[in-house]
Amino acid sequence: MTVTFDFYASSQGFTDIVLERVMHGGANVTGFQIVNNENPMVQQFLQRWVRLDEREFPEAKNSPLKYTSALTHDAVLVIAEAFRYLRRQRVDVSRRGSAGDCLANPAVPWSQGIDIERALKMVQVQGMTGNIQFDTYGRRTNYTIDVYEMKASGSRKAGYWNEYERFVPTLDQLPSNDTSSVENRTIVVTTILESPYVMYKKNHEQLEGNERYEGYCVDLASEIAKHVGIKYKLSIVGDGKYGARDPETKIWNGMVGELVYGRADIAVAPLTITLVREEVIDFSKPFMSLGISIMIKKPQKSKPGVFSFLDPLAYEIWMCIVFAYIGVSVVLFLVSRFSPYEWHLEDGSEEPRDPQNPPDPPNEFGIFNSLWFSLGAFMQQGCDISPRSLSGRIVGGVWWFFTLIIISSYTANLAAFLTVERMVSPIESAEDLAKQTEIAYGTLDSGSTKEFFRVSRML
Repeated sequence: MTVTFDFYASSQGFTDIVLERVMHGGANVTGFQIVNNENPMVQQFLQRWVRLDEREFPEAKNSPLKYTSALTHDAVLVIAEAFRYLRRQRVDVSRRGSAGDCLANPAVPWSQGIDIERALKMVQVQGMTGNIQFDTYGRRTNYTIDVYEMKASGSRKAGYWNEYERFVPTLDQLPSNDTSSVENRTIVVTTILESPYVMYKKNHEQLEGNERYEGYCVDLASEIAKHVGIKYKLSIVGDGKYGARDPETKIWNGMVGELVYGRADIAVAPLTITLVREEVIDFSKPFMSLGISIMIKKPQKSKPGVFSFLDPLAYEIWMCIVFAYIGVSVVLFLVSRFSPYEWHLEDGSEEPRDPQNPPDPPNEFGIFNSLWFSLGAFMQQGCDISPRSLSGRIVGGVWWFFTLIIISSYTANLAAFLTVERMVSPIESAEDLAKQTEIAYGTLDSGSTKEFFRVSRML
């Protein structure tokens, strides 16, 4: 009679534990591993770790990476990201001139502590222990931890665990009939929660497996599985992202990262086909073609103001009309002063004329009469005086033609303003959005739209 013992190691670093003594003792040991050595970020860190100078770090090459060191690395990374966010928000967290007392009784809270706590909860980065983000209580969420087991034959990965799917065994742990055909293995289909493509059912807590989800992509995956004849399992991407490559580390996240690093076989989701993504994964025919659009709050209806009659023409045009009115009046006044035909005596004057001292002939186009003549012509009302000289008539004719065009344009635009209710939107195009700074805007993180605006040269 053989007795088998099963033990569970609660440590998050299963590979850090030395279990050679129990390997051949007939005991099965199961534990967790928070650090995935296949993670590209971990591999890059290990490569830099090995290249360290032995004189400064004598134990670098001989010391394996422990999970506590990885957690310390991620803790510093989270703090750095939080302070970068506070710096972008221009929140001053320095304590210059007001150093705190750690031994104060009662303890004096830091005035900026609430801002730092809020920034820490908003951090979402990819670290050496996978996706790092927190809920409203400051607890880590949306992370994946590997499950390892050690038997007499050795240590191997049994699967992984996350809060959405719970324990998921690896493919070699699933029942099979010693065949490698696709019909006898379960395909991992990665997707993302996005209405109406993939959604949780109202009673999803009472269901298991693929029955918990509904939506277009869920139905599409089901029909594909029926047509091909395969078994599949829907897996919600842990970081909730579509997939983008970090410019510095060159590491993919989101659903694209799940496919690139072998954690999933297929992605069925509203994933945009881009050139960068096509370099690492293959796409099928798209089931929907969409463009990039801007969503903005519908503008409110505005009541006409006191000076709404000025709206048919732009502000610059009104200013040009005012300057033109003054300029034409001054020119008309000057040409009337220099032209002898504008100086004349009124016919039928009853005043006696002295042959020795004849009176000076008057000029009707003084500065005020010139302004009055230009205003009357602009208002289409005319005036009781008119220029007699050729130069004055040329100036008046040009002004009449100008006022004819302006009045006709104003009348046409005014009719459109009175008959059509205009709802002016402050943003008409992507260029308008990029030029202004009053309206805040953004895109989905690690999505194709953000990548488009990041590399676009049109704006």
